[in-house]
Amino acid sequence: MDSNTPISNNSANAPLMQVKGLIKEFPAGEQTIRVLHDIDLTINQGEMVAIIGQSGSGKSTLMNILGCLDQATAGEYKIFGQSVSRLDADELAELRREHFGFIFQRYHLLGDINARDNVAVPAVYAGMNGQARSARAEQLLADLGLADKVNNRPNQLSGGQQQRVSIARALMNGGDIILADEPTGALDSKSGADVMKILHDLKAQGHTIIMVTHDPGLAQQAERVIELKDGYVIEDYRTEHYLKTQDQDKVLPEPILAQHRKGKLSSFIDRLFEAFKMSLLAMRAHKMRTLLTMLGIIIGIASVVSVVGLGKGSQAQILANISSLGTNTITVIDGYPWGDPRRRYNDDNLTPQDAQAVADQPYVVSVSPQLDTNINVRYRNVQEAASISGVGQDYLTVSGETLAQGQGFDEQSILRRTQDIIIDDNAKQTFFADNANPIGEVVLIGSVPGRVIGVLEPNDSGFGGQVDSPTLYMPYTTMMSRLVGSPNIERFVALIDDSISSSAAESAISTLIEGRHGTDDFRIRNSDSIRQTIEATTGTMTLLISSIAIISLIVGGIGVMNIMLVSVTERTNEIGVRMAVGARQNDIMQQFLIEAVLVCILGGLLGIGLAFVIGELINRVGGESFKVIYSPASIVAAFVCSTLIGVVFGFLPARNAARLDPVEALSRD
Repeated sequence: MDSNTPISNNSANAPLMQVKGLIKEFPAGEQTIRVLHDIDLTINQGEMVAIIGQSGSGKSTLMNILGCLDQATAGEYKIFGQSVSRLDADELAELRREHFGFIFQRYHLLGDINARDNVAVPAVYAGMNGQARSARAEQLLADLGLADKVNNRPNQLSGGQQQRVSIARALMNGGDIILADEPTGALDSKSGADVMKILHDLKAQGHTIIMVTHDPGLAQQAERVIELKDGYVIEDYRTEHYLKTQDQDKVLPEPILAQHRKGKLSSFIDRLFEAFKMSLLAMRAHKMRTLLTMLGIIIGIASVVSVVGLGKGSQAQILANISSLGTNTITVIDGYPWGDPRRRYNDDNLTPQDAQAVADQPYVVSVSPQLDTNINVRYRNVQEAASISGVGQDYLTVSGETLAQGQGFDEQSILRRTQDIIIDDNAKQTFFADNANPIGEVVLIGSVPGRVIGVLEPNDSGFGGQVDSPTLYMPYTTMMSRLVGSPNIERFVALIDDSISSSAAESAISTLIEGRHGTDDFRIRNSDSIRQTIEATTGTMTLLISSIAIISLIVGGIGVMNIMLVSVTERTNEIGVRMAVGARQNDIMQQFLIEAVLVCILGGLLGIGLAFVIGELINRVGGESFKVIYSPASIVAAFVCSTLIGVVFGFLPARNAARLDPVEALSRD
């Protein structure tokens, strides 16, 4: 038989691939360039075919179409009797994953992982069991003479060794059809001969080999040569090698995936883990870029957490100051409401009996009547104008103030109108600067003597507590009878049971006093209303400032998106390799989305850590008067926010990566 015998379409073997009228065109400006013209081919199972031609003849384009990396512009291509043009991207990926194995001239290995992991990548996407996957990868490398190189990365291997790794990768899922693009083009003579021997061995094992080459001598080692010129098939013939091997028994490659395939959920988790691992490797390989990407997230999260902490600390300090007036207190003040014309005619309406009537209510814990005046106070040779407050026996309870020395008033102090007094710290410093223990000392209040029985703790809250002038407290009955000569009080403060709604208690007290007086000749101040107002105000301010801080988070998110877009561009070749070995579009999207989320999560954690550092510095500088109080809710919200930023701003780069054309991706370095 002549060595150039044309192939008959009536092959004894069932057709593996059938191509009819195949045309491939590429856009070139406003025109198109036709690279392949009406190609008709039939390739059978187990053949070893060489596609030969000069550069630009269309041989690599034809191989890419046969390998489902590219699609024809027109014509029909069937594999296993199925039309390829009717398959979507993921179905084409499944074909590449399940049946094809690619051997590239430039190896196209992933530089961040070792030889074993490079070989195992196709099996990850195919859902092969992890243990079986690792064992098979190591066995394939051992069969190709690389048993001692399984942990080496591509840059630690020679060209021939890298090509062997790519061959092992092509066989990982079985590799029914091996597509080799210039498999010896980048190798020395010995390494090239070794690779060809491996291809012949694979042919003998039943694999279909389709090899692209420009070397006629290499092509003659195949069973069949298809020669292209300017996009046309000019020859399709059998070689002498075919004549020598045509009587050999035909075998089929050993099925691999069916033996070790995992369930859908386990396979998905495995692919997710692979994406996670590759994301970590990519971040580690570009540490500075990753850090700069995270910077906006770090600043934004730290700002939000710190601002909320500052707001909480300020709010807590203000509320603590309010509590110095008494917790859950209601103050009833003598006189008509502000702006009422009756106010000028009669302001002496409130009596101790009104206070007692309120004290008798079940929702009231205690009540302290109160009236004030200013008068000169003298102790020995020291005389000073002072504020005098007449209070009830429960004043300390309702006001929240505490004694530093001595004791408070009791029931007998009120009933007997004792001339006992309690002084504040300012009065102590004014009249008893040289006396550490003024208890028992007598001061002259106007013309009325008073004996000191207690000293209050300093109160710098600024809420009705310490003022510039000294303040002295005496029983309100004593003050009414001995100092002001009036049966009325100016106000009384009622401490409300914590289990009772403050607003309900306010309404009940108002109704009670109005019923006693027959008119609304009094005003009510609810400390809880003040608390709510301050909480609302500080909350609004915190929200406002947080909103400003969130802008930095958005800016950081845009930075993440920009860097991820750059990352996609830099790693286009890697994406092409993963698509070639069978990665789905979702697999590619997951990888880049996970990387964006990891960057933002890590940035969020660092931002939270920075916020704690800032808070600690503020707490040390501010001392006891000012504290940053961290809100667990704000920390969780910041963490969730950083994760969402990764998802939102990482989606576009991830989608762009998933939609890349495999052929274009592989062509980029």
